[in-house]
Amino acid sequence: MYSIDPFLKIIEIILLIPFLYELNQVFLDILKRKYGLINKLKLNLLFFYHLAFGGIYYIYSLSNPSDSKRYFRVPFNTDKSWFEFLGTETTFIDFISYPFINYLGFSYEMMMLLFTWIGYWGFVYGFLFFKENIREKVKVFRRIDLLTLILFFPNMHFWSASLGKGALIFFGIMLFAFSISKPQNRKTGIFLSSLLIFAVRPHMFLLITIGCLYGLYFGKNMISKKKKIIGGIAALTAIFLFQEKILAVVNLNGSENLVQDFLSFAQNRSESLSTASSGVAMADYSIIEKIFTFWFRPLFLDAPGILGVVVSIENFIYLLLFGKILKLNFFKFWRNAPSQVKSCLMIFILTSVAMTFIMSNLGIMIRQKTMIMYFMFFVIYYYLAYEKSYTSETRLKNISPA
Repeated sequence: MYSIDPFLKIIEIILLIPFLYELNQVFLDILKRKYGLINKLKLNLLFFYHLAFGGIYYIYSLSNPSDSKRYFRVPFNTDKSWFEFLGTETTFIDFISYPFINYLGFSYEMMMLLFTWIGYWGFVYGFLFFKENIREKVKVFRRIDLLTLILFFPNMHFWSASLGKGALIFFGIMLFAFSISKPQNRKTGIFLSSLLIFAVRPHMFLLITIGCLYGLYFGKNMISKKKKIIGGIAALTAIFLFQEKILAVVNLNGSENLVQDFLSFAQNRSESLSTASSGVAMADYSIIEKIFTFWFRPLFLDAPGILGVVVSIENFIYLLLFGKILKLNFFKFWRNAPSQVKSCLMIFILTSVAMTFIMSNLGIMIRQKTMIMYFMFFVIYYYLAYEKSYTSETRLKNISPA
C-alpha cells in the first residue's frame, strides 16, 4: 500500500465527512417528502454511530488481516483498464473502487469512509422497510424500542463499515427488501438492487429470489394472479440466465450431479475452515446444532477475544428475541401472514441452511450472517406487533398501513 502524509489523511477525512453528511440531508429530505417515514434525528445519530464503527474497523485493520487492504491494493497497483474489472464477487468490488482510486485519487482511508457511507444507507433502507410495513411500535425487555435496538446492533455495523463486500451487499439487500414491498411502484429499485446482489454474491441472488417467490405465491397480498405469473417467469428467467455464475460460486458449473457435488464441496470447505484459529468442528453436528451455531455462536464460553465477547452479548439478545416467537400462536399468525413476512422467513431459513453446510469458522459466520439477520428481525417485529394488536380478527389488518 502506498504511503501518504498522515496530515493529508486527516484533511481528506475532515473534508469528506461533512460532505457526506450534507449529502445525507439532501437524500433524507427527498425520502421524507416521498414517503413521510423518515426520522432525521434518529438517522443522523445512526450515521455518526456507523461512522464510529468505520473508525473502529479501520483501527482493527491496521494490525489485523483485512480484505479491505487487498480491495484497495489491487485496483491501485494495476495496468488494467476500468472495465477489465467488470465481473462478480471480488472483481466487482475492484470495479466499483477503481474510478474513485484512479480517477479521483481516493486514499485507502477515503475508500474505507466511502464504503462505510454506503453501508449506512443499508440501515436507512432497512429503517424504511420496517416503518413502511409495520405501523405498531413494539417495546421489548419492558422499555426498549425494538426498531431502535435492531438499528443499533454493533455487529451489524462493524461488518458493513469497511471497503469490501459487506457494505455493498447489505445496502443491496436492504434496498431490495424495501423495493419489493411495493414492486409495482419500485421497479427501478428492484432492478438495481438485484444486479448489485448478484454482482457481489450470486448465490444470495438465488436464495433471495426463491424466498421472494415463496412469499409471492403463498403470502396474503393484493397482487393479481397475472402479475404473480409474470413475476415468477421473470425471476425464473433471471435464474436460468445467470445459473452458470451462481453455480460457479461453489464450483458446480458443469456439474452433472448437483446434489452430490454440492455435498462434496460443502464437506471439503467445512473441513478447511475448521482448521482455522476460530474454527468449529461441525462435521459431526446435527443440522439443528449447525444452525444454532450459525445463528447464536459465539456465546460467551467460545468467544474469540474482545470482539467475540461483544458479539456474544449481541447473540444472547438474538436468542432472547427468537424466543419470543416460540409460541403456538405463531403458527396461527403464519397462516395469514403477508408475503413480506413469508419471504423474509424463507430467505432467512434457506440462507442459514445453505451456509451451515460450508462454514465451520466462527469469524466467517459472524460476518456472513449480518447479510440476513434483518430478515428474521422483520418476522419477529411483525409477529410482536401482531400480538400487540387488539383483536385477532383485525390484527394483521391493523399492523400494516393501507
